[in-house]
Amino acid sequence: VQLQASGGGLVQAGGSLRLSCTHSGRTVGIYATAWFRQVGGKEREFVARFTWRTGQTTYGDSVLGRFTISRDNVKNTVDLQMNDLKPEDTAVYFCATAQYNTIQSRGHGYWGQGTQVTVSS
Repeated sequence: VQLQASGGGLVQAGGSLRLSCTHSGRTVGIYATAWFRQVGGKEREFVARFTWRTGQTTYGDSVLGRFTISRDNVKNTVDLQMNDLKPEDTAVYFCATAQYNTIQSRGHGYWGQGTQVTVSS
């Protein structure tokens, strides 16, 4: 499967952005699509996950209540709606797929190229 992340940009604190992760190629066997984010050389942080078979969503503590992950079966995307953005949300956001139940970045085998989100104060 190939993943293409898009939708990043610059926004003021309190604003919103919507990221999309477009899936192409062989998608059979995907258990979930997740969003991670990374600041500099730090470890990638789990943001949210959409489980394909059940539609279950999972969120990291830092974004719970502000971000919403969803899947568009027509467009073949997994989207991340980010509301009430804060400067600490500034990062490069990556989407990735896993073939089993995990929120660890090392458990995700396919990754998109990343999209920059910058939130100004």
